[in-house]
Amino acid sequence: MNGESGRRIAEAELHAWLDGRLEPERRAAVEDWLAANPGEAERLASYHTAEAGLRELYAPVLEEPLPARLLDVLAQPAPPQPPQAVQRPWLRAAMVAGCLLGAGIAGAFGGWFGHARFGGDWPVAAGTDAAFVERAVYAHAVYVPEVRHPVEVAAAESQHLFGWLSKRMGHTIRAPGLEALGFELLGGRLLPGEEGRPAAQFMYQNADGRRLTLYVNRCDARGETSFRFHHEDSLNAFYWLDGELGYALVGDVSREELSAAAHQVYRQLAL
Repeated sequence: MNGESGRRIAEAELHAWLDGRLEPERRAAVEDWLAANPGEAERLASYHTAEAGLRELYAPVLEEPLPARLLDVLAQPAPPQPPQAVQRPWLRAAMVAGCLLGAGIAGAFGGWFGHARFGGDWPVAAGTDAAFVERAVYAHAVYVPEVRHPVEVAAAESQHLFGWLSKRMGHTIRAPGLEALGFELLGGRLLPGEEGRPAAQFMYQNADGRRLTLYVNRCDARGETSFRFHHEDSLNAFYWLDGELGYALVGDVSREELSAAAHQVYRQLAL
């Protein structure tokens, strides 16, 4: 196994294995590593099971026609890719076909999780999306434990909060409501983002004291991506790109709960 069992396989390669996108040699190496690491094998199996459940849940939606605004996006020329940009083996037309057929374009970590999302990568240099979601996870871990000062501006001053963040970020920023899922907005704060740009964090809390955070950052790239899933320690995150903004919803909740919240966020922000 050339030492593979002792060297952790990169998360991106594990995702590619789940998607069936690895060359035979690498696929065999990953499977050998999973055989020697049953805990990781179980984790990936749970993702596969969750994806199958989501496909079944959203099967009726997959038969719906794509929204006109997504067709407009697909009709636009693809943005130029940096030399080291991540490339995928499918074309835009294949994305649409895969969405309509329920083929799971982005596999267990992306795909068509709702009728307003379609598979695709961040059109930026490799690793940028990972850095984005890691910043969101770290910010969550830092501020969620706070009891007296979890936010910089409370929800009671939401108009001031939204206006202040919008001015600092140079883009209209607002916090979607998650009351239907039992989470109330506590407020938000300004954070340092990519390359020193301002970022925003909104925090929500339910009756059990569990908290979610929504991290928002402006991105150089414009467009839309599928929801992507990230797991780190006890935290789960869904993140995506929509227009000029990147979003990451983070929480110590199940993947299914977080997926429902991410869809609520997307639907409200798309209005």
